[in-house]
Amino acid sequence: MGVIIDYQDVDIERAERVVLKNVDFRLNEGEFCYLVGKVGSGKSSLMKSMYADVKLFDGHKAEVLGYNLLDLRTRDIPYLRRKMGIVFQDFQLLQDRSALENLRFVLRATGWTSKQEIEERCEEVLEEVGMGKKGYKMPFELSGGEQQRIVIARALLNHPDLILADEPTGNLDPQTGYQIVDLLHRLSHQGKAIVMATHNLQLVEDFPARTIRCVDKHLEE
Repeated sequence: MGVIIDYQDVDIERAERVVLKNVDFRLNEGEFCYLVGKVGSGKSSLMKSMYADVKLFDGHKAEVLGYNLLDLRTRDIPYLRRKMGIVFQDFQLLQDRSALENLRFVLRATGWTSKQEIEERCEEVLEEVGMGKKGYKMPFELSGGEQQRIVIARALLNHPDLILADEPTGNLDPQTGYQIVDLLHRLSHQGKAIVMATHNLQLVEDFPARTIRCVDKHLEE
């Protein structure tokens, strides 16, 4: 299996403050990994560093999907992000357009030009997340769980090898949260590498997978 993420002795800083230090972390193709820890322990900072939203200042090696994050040019960041899908806790859907139009918007923004191919891909990902008949709805017409499914569909659009899910169940009721985590595990079984940050240890227990803890500015496995 190929290595998707390879961090060796990496320090992560935010606002000139060290959040995590001496980070060693590798993730293989198709692997599911939880990041757990208290609020402020560095889970989100670690994930944001993976899509170059938090810059790395020091480390022996930091590669994600073949990109060297220690020497990443600004113009290459969009290309890195197109190879991954990002799932946010607060959805970040465009509220003035339908779920389907949210998906179309992303494909057009990432270079898709064929209307037929755009429609076919949107239909595929909506079916994949169980939302095939609700693409016409506006975000405010959808439940939290349905919105998160649309967000996951959006993350899948460009056939990513890696999905980063930052507290994807944080705004959902327990039952809906279970459905979302089950969906993410099914995607992992299909070959997607997934990193999921969560503070819900019951989910980790009920859907077991590799678990990394952020403790005292270090990662523990």
